[in-house]
Amino acid sequence: MSTVPAALRMVEVSGAEALWLLEGSSHGRLVYVQRDQTVIRPARHVWEHGRLVVRTPAPAAAMPSTATYHVDEIRAVPGTGWTVTASGPTEVITDPDEAAHHRRTLTGWTHGPHDTLVRLHLKTVAGFRLGRAEA
Repeated sequence: MSTVPAALRMVEVSGAEALWLLEGSSHGRLVYVQRDQTVIRPARHVWEHGRLVVRTPAPAAAMPSTATYHVDEIRAVPGTGWTVTASGPTEVITDPDEAAHHRRTLTGWTHGPHDTLVRLHLKTVAGFRLGRAEA
């Protein structure tokens, strides 16, 4: 007797749940456009005082005025997990004390000119849970 695998489904979550998922994770991808090319950089993040702070290996001069941040946790074999995408204006963190704090708490991939701390002021947040449809 063969069994047919359950169909995959994607269910939108509330903005509050999407922020909760984002806050509970620590790494994702910063996505932005630079010279008509989409750039995707790995990043670490923290949700602190109602703001998203991202540390990414990208030059500060390359940071656009807006960006998108994507976080997910997907288990490939069962096809379950979640995904969150957040977008908004960016602000490179230049205050030395604030930058030192985030460099201590957020591990980076590089050091030097391609190690940038960015604050995203979120305007949109969307999230989905991925799972199996009930038979």
